[in-house]
Amino acid sequence: MSNITPEGPAPAEGAEPQHEAGQAVGGTGDVTERSERAPAEQDPFRPASDPELDEGPKPPTTTAYGDPEEPGPDSALVIGEALVDIVARAGEEPVEHPGGSPANVALGLARLGRDVELVTWFGVDERGARLRTHLEGENVRLSAASARAPRTSTARADLDASGAATYVFDLDWSPPVQDPDRPPLVVHAGSIAAVLEPGAAAVSEMVDRHRNVATVTYDPNVRPQIMTDHGATTDAVERLVARTDLVKVSDEDLAWLYPEVDPLESARRWLGSGPAVVCVTRGGDGCWAGTVGGLETRIESPRVEVADTVGAGDSFMAALIDGLWSAGLLGAARRADLRTIAEPVLRRVLEHAARVAAITVTRAGANPPTRTELTLG
Repeated sequence: MSNITPEGPAPAEGAEPQHEAGQAVGGTGDVTERSERAPAEQDPFRPASDPELDEGPKPPTTTAYGDPEEPGPDSALVIGEALVDIVARAGEEPVEHPGGSPANVALGLARLGRDVELVTWFGVDERGARLRTHLEGENVRLSAASARAPRTSTARADLDASGAATYVFDLDWSPPVQDPDRPPLVVHAGSIAAVLEPGAAAVSEMVDRHRNVATVTYDPNVRPQIMTDHGATTDAVERLVARTDLVKVSDEDLAWLYPEVDPLESARRWLGSGPAVVCVTRGGDGCWAGTVGGLETRIESPRVEVADTVGAGDSFMAALIDGLWSAGLLGAARRADLRTIAEPVLRRVLEHAARVAAITVTRAGANPPTRTELTLG
């Protein structure tokens, strides 16, 4: 089973990364160390001449839906990083592909037929052009200021013959606070964007701004190589958890946040701080979910042939949102109903998410299924 994550390969179990670059949470210095080993001009996915690069920044793809008195379909607002993963194996040319946990969640929702807008941050460069093409090609709408970063962020992992990785991150996360073109039904945030300053403050403000109308969902998706200040990261995660309706977290994330504490005990403690539902994914061992009312349930993971696990957790997150959407449990007006969700409904949502994630891991890369594929399958 691959240990490549949406932001780059995770370290082998018990291994320490050979290189840590980036800003500790709350830091004020330069957040990056630039990699010169896979320059943009060698990007295998973009042509040598790109009209978008010649034209400069494009206008936003967020548009009003006709008459302002006639609102468009219910929409999801996803806030967080879109970046380019660079994976280099010993003796092989680097391979690049679009990534970023929140961007993958937005893509997963779009493939399930949901209207989704992404607030993100990338540059007007070759990699940024590829991200735009990738996301807009999947019907993800990009917010007004998404393409104003000084450069497109990357996460590079150099793998040696044994699979050990050396990491180099080139990150810029400083988007302005933005409003979607209409009030969202659900707001999702997560991963690097939720804790890396200065952009984390904007994420927090946008979540708070829409909580009075929207369900808030959150996936910490911790990245220890970047979130080097453990205490500050934990504090930032807990502040968001307390303002969230649904949290999806892996048992590995909980083990890093709270060493020597059983992950499910940590999840139960989170339920006492604000969320209606906390779901803990456990890889091949399925998932556990608990509610603020004391309901607990578990489901098994479908048994499939695994190609790699890239984007599996993000696909699971998107499908959780989609399942609650279908159950009519999204939106601030349904907050009380979500807190009293019945076990059969919760299990159906979890099984839907597990199925979507299982399909994703049978494919290379972050490649979640469409609604049509689920229907036909």
